[in-house]
Amino acid sequence: MAKKELSRQKKFDTRIDFTPMVDMNMLLITFFMLCTTMLKSQTLQITLPTNEEVKQENQQEAKESEAFTVIIDGTSEMKDLNGQQKLVADPSAAKFYYYEGRLNLDELNMEETNMKGNAQGTMRYLLMKKNEAAIKLINKEKEKWQKGEINDSVYQERAKEIRNREDLERPIVMIKPTGRASYSDVVAVLDEMQINNISRFQIETLSKEDSTALEKLGVKLPPPPAQ
Repeated sequence: MAKKELSRQKKFDTRIDFTPMVDMNMLLITFFMLCTTMLKSQTLQITLPTNEEVKQENQQEAKESEAFTVIIDGTSEMKDLNGQQKLVADPSAAKFYYYEGRLNLDELNMEETNMKGNAQGTMRYLLMKKNEAAIKLINKEKEKWQKGEINDSVYQERAKEIRNREDLERPIVMIKPTGRASYSDVVAVLDEMQINNISRFQIETLSKEDSTALEKLGVKLPPPPAQ
């Protein structure tokens, strides 16, 4: 019995020390923090009114030569969402109307357009033509940035200066949604302001003349919401 007890092997508990791994993890976290480029927050840039004094005659001249009005008449389509039929706003299917300068009810210079791509007559094409001078200059700076001749911060600063240059012919866009326009329809038009580098735009309500022009085009507006 004594020999059997002496021949029995002694067992040891297996234990792994993870202390060095903690130091390694801290080194890796520090390395990635220092080498990773932080993402810049994407915000919608809106140009606020300046404090400079503008004469009345200059205001009328700007309205005639640079004004571009967009009327959003949204359309909702029935779609299947998770097995349920719901009305969903679709900017690509929505109707848009526009006119340049002052609205003329006699000649009815209001026309219909859409947001389907950038072909001739679409909303993007019209805005690109209105802001063509600024877009050409910004594209030249963009080419320099893509070639590495200037960095991103310099490109953004130069693009901002071009968008605000007073010597360029730049549009002033008035965005007017109807009662059918949804939030996504308005955001789609605001996106076009960014895409076409338009810095002067504002959201307004439909005027009486706008409603009359739409009725002449056969657009039946929804009744105003109850007060």
